[in-house]
Amino acid sequence: MTGSLRIWRRMVMPDLVRVHRYQSLPEQGPKVLFFSGGSALNKISRVFKEYTHHSIHLVTPFDSGGSSARLRAEFDIPAVGDLRSRLMALADETVMGQPEVYDLFTHRLAQYEDPLALRAQLQLLVSGEHPLIECIPNPMKALIQTQLAVTQARIHDAFDLRGASIGNLIMAGGYLNNQQQLDPIVFLFSRLVKTLGDVKTTLDASFHLGVELENGDIVLGQHNITGKEKGTLPSPIKRMWLNKGLREIVHTNQHIGDDRKDAIEGADLICYPPGSFYSSLLANLMPKGVGRSICQNPNPKVYLPNLGVDPEQQGLPLMERIKRLIVTVLADVKAEAHFSALDYLLLDDVYDYGVVDVKQLNDLNIMVIKTPLIAEKVDKYDERLVAKALLSFA
Repeated sequence: MTGSLRIWRRMVMPDLVRVHRYQSLPEQGPKVLFFSGGSALNKISRVFKEYTHHSIHLVTPFDSGGSSARLRAEFDIPAVGDLRSRLMALADETVMGQPEVYDLFTHRLAQYEDPLALRAQLQLLVSGEHPLIECIPNPMKALIQTQLAVTQARIHDAFDLRGASIGNLIMAGGYLNNQQQLDPIVFLFSRLVKTLGDVKTTLDASFHLGVELENGDIVLGQHNITGKEKGTLPSPIKRMWLNKGLREIVHTNQHIGDDRKDAIEGADLICYPPGSFYSSLLANLMPKGVGRSICQNPNPKVYLPNLGVDPEQQGLPLMERIKRLIVTVLADVKAEAHFSALDYLLLDDVYDYGVVDVKQLNDLNIMVIKTPLIAEKVDKYDERLVAKALLSFA
C-alpha cells in the first residue's frame, strides 16, 4: 500500500541556508516547474541553473509573431522560437558546455541584407563552410547540417530569411525530419548544448490562440493579442481558447503527454511566473490534463505577478487575475480537486501591485509572502532575488 504524507515546516524568506545548499549541489537541486511562454523568464532561468539542474519549463507553442510566424506559415509547425530561447537560457555556459553550438543557435541572419546573400549564407551553413559551423566537431556538426538541409530544401524561393534565427531553422528541420514531432529534436538539442534543466512545449501541436473581447470582437493569433506587434486591443479580453488555424474560429484542444503529466504531478514547486498574462501564462494552462495534474500535486504553487505594463492585463486588477488563473486551472478538473490550484502569492515588499485583498485571499487559502524582489529597476524583478525566494519554498 502506498500513500502520501504532508509535512509542515517553518518557512524563512529567503531561506539562505537552503539556497546555499542547492547552490553547492545543483545536480541534486529541486524540481521547480515553470509555466512560461516568452522571454520574460529567460534571465531568471539563466540564474536558476546555478541552483538546480532539475528545473522544468513548459513553454507555449502558440506564438504566431516574429520569425516563428514565417516558419509556422511555411510548414504548419508549432512555434519553436520560445522553445529555442529557453534551451539557450539553460545551456551550460561553463567549460563543460558547448559554446560553439550555443553561438550558432543564438545567431540571427542580418535584418537588412540582400535575399540572395542570405540564401548564400544558409548554403554555407548547410555545407558546413560557414565560420559559425566550421568549428563544431562531428558528429554534432553533421547532425545540425542534416536538419538545416531539410529546412533549406523545403522552404519556398520567396521565403523571407531576414532576421531569421538559425536555431529556429535548425529546429524546424528537425521537426520535419522526425515525423512532425518536436520532442525528439528538443531532446537532441538539449544534449547538444547540455541544457541544465528540462524544456518542453506544453503540447507538441500546431495550435493558435483565439480570444473574445468584452466588446464582442473575436481576435485570432497570439501576435494580434499581446499588444506588442500590433496595437493594444480595443477592449479587455473576456475569454480565450485554443484554435485550429488563423482563418476562422475552430475550437480545438489536445491532452498533454504522459511525460508532461508526470512532470507537473512530480514537481517540488510549481511557479506561475511573470509574462504576458493570457498568451504566456494562461495559454499554458489550457491544454487538457494540465489543471488536473496541477491539482494532483500536493507541493506549493506560487504566483509571481507581472511588474510594469502588460497590454493583455487591461481591465484586470491583481485580484481578478488571481481568480482567472484559478478558474483556468480548475476548468480541467472534473471532480473535487485533491490539492490546491494556488497556495502563495509572492510579492515584492514595496512595489505597488494595486489592491491586495488579504481577507479574500485567506478565503481562497492563499497566503501572501512579501520579500525584496526588486533591486535597481523599479519595474524589473531582480533574477537572483527571485530565484532565492522561489527556492525557499522548495
